[in-house]
Amino acid sequence: MKTISLIGATGSIGRQVVNVALRHSDMYKIVALCANNSSAELGELKKITGAEYCAAYSTDKAAALAAAEYPADIIFNAAGGFSGMEYSERALRAGKTLALANKETLVCGGSYITDIARVSGSEIIPVDSEHSAIWQCLNFKLGGNDIRRLLITASGGAFRGRKWETLKAVTPEQALNHPTWRMGKKITIDSATLANKGYEIIEAHELFSVPYEKIQAVLHPQSIVHSLVEFNDGACIAQAGVPSMEVPIQLALSYPERLSAVAPLDFEKGFSLDFLPLEKENFPLFSLCVECGRTGGGAPCAFNAADEEAVYAFLNKKISFTDIYTVVNGVLQAVDLSADGLESLREIDQRARDMARRIINGL
Repeated sequence: MKTISLIGATGSIGRQVVNVALRHSDMYKIVALCANNSSAELGELKKITGAEYCAAYSTDKAAALAAAEYPADIIFNAAGGFSGMEYSERALRAGKTLALANKETLVCGGSYITDIARVSGSEIIPVDSEHSAIWQCLNFKLGGNDIRRLLITASGGAFRGRKWETLKAVTPEQALNHPTWRMGKKITIDSATLANKGYEIIEAHELFSVPYEKIQAVLHPQSIVHSLVEFNDGACIAQAGVPSMEVPIQLALSYPERLSAVAPLDFEKGFSLDFLPLEKENFPLFSLCVECGRTGGGAPCAFNAADEEAVYAFLNKKISFTDIYTVVNGVLQAVDLSADGLESLREIDQRARDMARRIINGL
């Protein structure tokens, strides 16, 4: 039986990890739980999973971080935000197998994090549906010399087909109405701006050691094909499945084996697969995010911090939807982006947040 230490237990991904573990309770046991805040929900999860260890970051930071080093077979990092990087860092330094669903670990930490994994010999298992798809297409490897391109699919979010300049007056409720996925609020807004797809380009670069010029995003409205790998001979291998995060979550736990289908595709009913070019002028945050990835250093970290502050300001109706770009771009113009280690990234994160709040207050 595999044991799991689950970080970010009360979030959208964390709850789905619990669902998978309980569905296969003869194979998996969650032995440790960690969440940002102590809550009745965390207590209930402890009860239904039978976890022997439970901690909340806001109540006891040291105890929460210890969940990343807990004696379990898999550390599952489903924490949200920049703070999730600290859990990943600790798990990898401890030589743990890390199932990674925290985008900020690789977006902000980049080569610093992958270097830690390389030195410690730890394994990173990608959980994001797009990166899990690429990992599967590469036969559970994190790279290959015969790759011509990685093609990462994007649904286009709530406003696919809309011009950016027409979106100023859209409401948070409209932006949260994702056409195919049901996710947390922050990632759903990032899907509407396509900032999330920019993050995924950066993650793919770091995970699979593929240069940016060989990574492309394409619109795929059905969200059935989660990513494709094109090889040097022109052949493409794609991974397809229903748009459910429980599929890559289950595979992250069962790898290298596959378990019964969470929800199989119904080919008898029939469905279409459309692939469209990404109109970058309608998603300025996507292009800005990818450019930060190319710049490297502290640029992706500053982008992430500013975007996080701007998205929550939009959700709280303090700024407009298109102001998210204004805030992020303003921060990147004003903050020193040089970085030489994880501690300097933490400083950049804080400076970027402070600057973002000042810009938000001035809008």
